[in-house]
Amino acid sequence: MPSKTEKLLSLLNGQPVIPVLKIANVADAVPLARALAAGGLPAIEITLRTADALEAIRRVAGEVEGAIVGSGTILDAKQFDEAAAAGSKFIVSPGITRELLVAAKDSDVPLLPGAITPGEIMAAREAGLRFLKFFPAEQSGGIASLKAFASPLADVKFCPTGGISAKNAADYLSLPNVICVGGSWVAPDELVKAGKWDEIEALAREASKLKK
Repeated sequence: MPSKTEKLLSLLNGQPVIPVLKIANVADAVPLARALAAGGLPAIEITLRTADALEAIRRVAGEVEGAIVGSGTILDAKQFDEAAAAGSKFIVSPGITRELLVAAKDSDVPLLPGAITPGEIMAAREAGLRFLKFFPAEQSGGIASLKAFASPLADVKFCPTGGISAKNAADYLSLPNVICVGGSWVAPDELVKAGKWDEIEALAREASKLKK
């Protein structure tokens, strides 16, 4: 198994749910990451969908002991480099492009690219990647699609994201080719805005107990 895949697995394997976070207020980043880590979810994905995302990543990387902060919604090499420089331990992309593969090849930071078709999965595999994001999961056939991939693409593992919730996460995690799932339900916007870190920690603890 390629070393980049091993590195990614060492960061994310064993944590059933990876919180996918959109940080609207940078002041929320550190207490949110602390609450999630205290609840048993130290690896988090902060998406580059807000103006403060890179600063949020910097703060979590520098201030939250034990947190494993990654960057999501990375669309090109420039964003990849910026996210890595901000302290990201892993990079998540909704899809796979040649430009991103080149950026990842030249970096120590592992890439978790999105792939939903056999062709995309095979392209990632050709590039030496065996651990991929399956996105958008529910809209792309969900559990049925992942079951279909398990035999012909047996050496590829997935982190499904998109439409995953507390209701269906366990069903995804029961699949042999699923390592973890990504979801935002552990950090609802209303709880983050209200600063209800104890409630978020409780949601994280519940999610951390989901069986893989």
